[in-house]
Amino acid sequence: MSIGNLNDIFRPAEGRSRAITAENPTGAKGAGGKAAGPLGVARKGRAFLPLPAGAELTLCDIRTPGIITHIWCTTFDQTEKHWFALRNIVLRMYWDDEETPSVEAPLGDFFCNGFGERAIVNSLPVVVNPTGGMNCYFPMPFRKSGRITVTSEHPEDIEAFFYQIDYTEKDSLPEDTEYFHAAFRRENPTAPGQDFVIVDNIRGRGKYVGTFLAWTSLERFWYGEGEVKFYIDGDWEWPTICGTGAEDYFGGAWGFVTPNNGAAVAEQTYSTPFMGFPQFVTRDKVRAHIYDGAALPMRGFYRWHLPDPILFESDLKVTVQQIGHDGLRLFERSDDLCAVAYWYQREPHAAFKPLPDAAGRRPR
Repeated sequence: MSIGNLNDIFRPAEGRSRAITAENPTGAKGAGGKAAGPLGVARKGRAFLPLPAGAELTLCDIRTPGIITHIWCTTFDQTEKHWFALRNIVLRMYWDDEETPSVEAPLGDFFCNGFGERAIVNSLPVVVNPTGGMNCYFPMPFRKSGRITVTSEHPEDIEAFFYQIDYTEKDSLPEDTEYFHAAFRRENPTAPGQDFVIVDNIRGRGKYVGTFLAWTSLERFWYGEGEVKFYIDGDWEWPTICGTGAEDYFGGAWGFVTPNNGAAVAEQTYSTPFMGFPQFVTRDKVRAHIYDGAALPMRGFYRWHLPDPILFESDLKVTVQQIGHDGLRLFERSDDLCAVAYWYQREPHAAFKPLPDAAGRRPR
């Protein structure tokens, strides 16, 4: 059954439905809801796990062929003395006992919530509902094992991490199964005249399925003239696919603004099944109870290549130019960019660029 295809829902499906939570950490059959709590046994006894500072929490360690079909989780976006928990928690996923993760990204950015702040996202594979209910529907297959962890690089203990991982247990999966991958990048600041690399060093055969960009403007004027480029299967100098501008890649146009009696109004956010602009931060909301401070303009965008995946046979690199417009002319600009790239490929995958530490991921 393909993602979101209701026309297939009535067809017979093979496998066994399982779910992993804090109450049933192995997903074992008939083992749900047994934990004891204040109301007694099987009365909501263990809805979450604590996440101490510096700790790694294993959310699931499935030791059978299967496909993760849905992940839901939520936690606090700040603690008493420190902000940006969604940037400080790192999500990792490992398939078939691999030593290096196939998914490595800050928790918030993976769910299209950049800058350590929450935002509502209403897309097909990623949904974030009020308040901070993060959902992922990308299918994640594995032939031997699937392990998901969260690691806290937050300076304080996080009281509670809530989660549920739904999966289908299988007898086997084809040898040519393509596995889910996601990787985080940041360049702060970007170098004028040099394209920001969303992802590179993808080696193997697969398909690119999505981009999330968390874009902090460090200069004045319009920022989104840069073209998104895909270097496919040996394109070392010139890309095979080159778009017409950043706002076009994310499905918008004309700077996301609508003229009002000759004057442009504020950029309009949107969230649709395959592309969106769900975050636009101009006030320092995380510290609003201390002071009403202006923030550098921060914008979060997503683009899912689900109807139109970018296919590659041997290698792939994805970049975006840093080009702005001041109303008179184009200019090379420098901003603070973070990205999460999402793709499927046959294993093994090439090593990711090292993840910046918590200080290197800190939002402006």
